Amino acid sequence: MTDVELRHLTALAAIAEEGSFGRAAARLGYTQSTVSQQIAVLERALGGAVFDRPGGPKRVRLTPLGSVVLDHGRELLAKAEALAHAVDRFKAGDGRIDIGTFQSVSNVILPSVVRRLRDEHPGCDIRLSEEEPEQPQIGDLDLLFYDGRVDGDVEHRKLLDDPYLLVAGADAFPEGPVPLELLDGAPMVAWPLTCDQPAMEQAVARSGASPQVVFRSAVNDTLLSMVRAGLGSAVLPWLAIRGADVPSDDRLRIHELRPSLPPREIYLHWRAGRTLSPLAARAIEIAVEVAAELAPPASA
Repeated sequence: MTDVELRHLTALAAIAEEGSFGRAAARLGYTQSTVSQQIAVLERALGGAVFDRPGGPKRVRLTPLGSVVLDHGRELLAKAEALAHAVDRFKAGDGRIDIGTFQSVSNVILPSVVRRLRDEHPGCDIRLSEEEPEQPQIGDLDLLFYDGRVDGDVEHRKLLDDPYLLVAGADAFPEGPVPLELLDGAPMVAWPLTCDQPAMEQAVARSGASPQVVFRSAVNDTLLSMVRAGLGSAVLPWLAIRGADVPSDDRLRIHELRPSLPPREIYLHWRAGRTLSPLAARAIEIAVEVAAELAPPASA
């Protein structure tokens, strides 16, 4: 039985349905001798005839053994067809993709990535998880966005530099760039000390300024609500500011800082040495395209 192949079962089914080797060969696009050879191989593998051949114009008919083989063979052929269809869909970009993300990317970059993936591949299954751990791991994810490089056996693509800007109440500072020294002792609201936040605050300290952090929250909208309420200002990256639509809020003002702080770096990671699915490969291409369109303002 190990010599039985799907092509033999396909020939068996076609002959049974057409009633002749010649018509089955025409349907399958083979020569009649090729179909005859396939049935001969099948019969040798089974140890018995699968067709009674009356000769002349009469229809060939399945033997009892042929009927048994065809009944089970149809199940195998159906499964093989389903498998081929699934593989074709996978190669076309359908399937599942698991993406790790964080707040700014979720608000600004991923909506465009998800929309374009779903437009191109309506049958795709996109799963997102949003975390901002201190030591991120790609684990079972296909792709991972993170504001920095991830340790381990991963490949990466830098998407953009995300500059830090000052968000303050409309009348808190004069228009234009704000010297970092003016933040010394000033009340500030800020993210928790995870991801790139410690590096940013250390850069502020190296400039000689020591702001007074009066509130920390990982939620951008909460921080901005506190800025609007007058609790303090916030130093946030451009993606966070854009995602919260700060430029359209006349209660807030965006300022560049002088000297400027080192920008936050946004990377996209995937496991090294693993073949990417077509869907994951396309997601990377789209993310790179979307990031290139997100140019921070030349001046705030």
